[in-house]
Amino acid sequence: MIVRPATGNDACAIARVQERSWQQAYRHVFPPADLDRGGFIDPELWRQRLEEPPGGWTTLVAELDRGLAGFVCSGPSRDQRATGEVYALYVDPDAWGHGAGRALLAEAERRLAQRYRAATLWVLDDNPRARRFYEIAGWRPDGGRKIEALRFDVPTAEVRYRKELATA
Repeated sequence: MIVRPATGNDACAIARVQERSWQQAYRHVFPPADLDRGGFIDPELWRQRLEEPPGGWTTLVAELDRGLAGFVCSGPSRDQRATGEVYALYVDPDAWGHGAGRALLAEAERRLAQRYRAATLWVLDDNPRARRFYEIAGWRPDGGRKIEALRFDVPTAEVRYRKELATA
């Protein structure tokens, strides 16, 4: 497995991974018909974000022998000063359980630890698979909660997790 910085050329594959992940992981949260219709993740928005990332934003991808398996985005926290944040971590469902998520999260944590002592991330409250994944990796809920309509006008509850990072 290779973990490397993403480029604009990865935009379509990243959008495909994110959409396939949503279709599999969020069927109990969002309308299945909307998920099945597809086309709700825009590769051009990803291309723009990758070619002109917001300040401090890093996107990494994991490649397996069959192509791009997943991605992680991280940078400065959107809601806590002097803290990093993992904004997104998605692995293609066909690659679940093959170590791509662990490798991506570990590299994001390593890079965040170069600038921050701690990091946060937001995860859907009703996403037991992801919550278990983060907890195994040492992340813990810190009491932060919010409700947002992420897609399809469906309000979703999110919980914030936090991890103290090992500094060099």
